[in-house]
Amino acid sequence: MANFSDNLENDVINHFFMDATVTPKTQHFLALFTGSAGIEANLPTEECTGDAYARATATFTTATAGTSENGAEVTWAEATGDWGTITHVAIVDSFDGTEYGTSVNVMMWGALTATKAVGTGDTFKIAAGDLDLSVA
Repeated sequence: MANFSDNLENDVINHFFMDATVTPKTQHFLALFTGSAGIEANLPTEECTGDAYARATATFTTATAGTSENGAEVTWAEATGDWGTITHVAIVDSFDGTEYGTSVNVMMWGALTATKAVGTGDTFKIAAGDLDLSVA
């Protein structure tokens, strides 16, 4: 995953070149999407909803040479209905948006290397070390 959202790009530029204060987020969550529409602009329209879907907590390793990865397996609840075919994942800074007054604040996002259809009874997982973060 190497795509910064427009919001994170602005934060980085403003912090390092405009001396603006950027408050680090203490928790990170992964959101699943069935398409990429609006993700980069922080206006995604294709995040999974309903059927026991909820964003999952994620942790990441310390970056080395511009790369990090998820430090532990990330597991979503068992789907009680059809979530669709998961094509993209994003790191967001809130579980449900109530923390910051928005429904989602995308930080980084990317396409999965292999899509996965999630239906009733399926459990979506990302194994430890399988979600790579990089800055190119």
